[in-house]
Amino acid sequence: MADKWITTDYPNIVFEDNAIGRMKKEIFDASEAEIDAILADYGIPAPSELGKAGCYIQNSPRKMVVDKRKKNDVVLVPIGCTENHGIHNPSGLDTFMVTSICEGVRRYTAKKGYEVALALPPLNYGGHPYHHLGMAGTVIMSEDVVRETIIYTLAGLWDDGFRKIILVNNHGHKWMLEAGVQEFFKRFNVPAVVSELEWHRAIREFFVPIDRPDSMTTPFVHADEAETAVANLLFGDMVDMSVCVDAQPQALTLRGHYDNSVDSMHRPHTWSEGEGQGVIERFGTPEGVVGYPSRGDAYKAKRPIAAICKYLTMMIDDILADFPPGTVPPVDKFTFRTREELEGCLKEPLSEGWKSIHELKKIGIF
Repeated sequence: MADKWITTDYPNIVFEDNAIGRMKKEIFDASEAEIDAILADYGIPAPSELGKAGCYIQNSPRKMVVDKRKKNDVVLVPIGCTENHGIHNPSGLDTFMVTSICEGVRRYTAKKGYEVALALPPLNYGGHPYHHLGMAGTVIMSEDVVRETIIYTLAGLWDDGFRKIILVNNHGHKWMLEAGVQEFFKRFNVPAVVSELEWHRAIREFFVPIDRPDSMTTPFVHADEAETAVANLLFGDMVDMSVCVDAQPQALTLRGHYDNSVDSMHRPHTWSEGEGQGVIERFGTPEGVVGYPSRGDAYKAKRPIAAICKYLTMMIDDILADFPPGTVPPVDKFTFRTREELEGCLKEPLSEGWKSIHELKKIGIF
């Protein structure tokens, strides 16, 4: 099994010996100049493009959206929230973080001639774990609202010809998004490629503290060194480090059993698998941070951001290699519906004979 892994000088950091692992190792070993060059390729940092014409499906003329889709029908759906991230950070940190990353990937693919589509964030508030309940600055939507929002976002994008969808998540409501993905397929039973991606976790190796000048010094938790470093790199004008304070969590039980936010410790439990092991935020860390945001220099975020941009690009390329624009997974291998039943739905939206996903008959028990 040794040949399945690429080792490093750090025992707690290994990469799988495949294309993804080799790409990560290349970023891990890259010089500072090489990292800066990668970020420049993605146009990072840059002002937010949420209101810039032609960058998102919703701020582009429809003809532009359709023309782009015929070259690349993958769509990135950034997902954030409104959440207290300390006195020094904006409560929209998660949303601006993930949109900044997706925008960088859009710019890069546009330069390469196959611009990926971006959809406006469907969850600007988001669902939250119990321990964030009652925190000023945090707006909590119910799990049902989050799940249904995801289901009908997927349905609407599928209807518009986007059948390869990556939900790029930046917040702690993973299980709600996964439930939405699963229920979408059960409810509609249509061919598509949909992935829920925890971007921090996808490149977790770059958040492991190691003895290197550009490394984080503490594990990734919440509104801490890692998140503040990324915020300072991507939208530093929204951060006020002059008022930054550090705070530590208060454990109650099961110390060492639960992992951090990117599962970098390989512990038995992910952070979201329980409650009661620690004091809730309102009483334990009313500062809104868990860790040392005072150490959050933008310099430390460059390598992780370079890694996630390269990974998202690789994921898009791999999807398109297997399913070129306009194609979907085989109907007879993926859905219980017949090709005849789906024929109208698979046509170009609004073309002769096209049918909406909502015109399909219900199938199964869902």
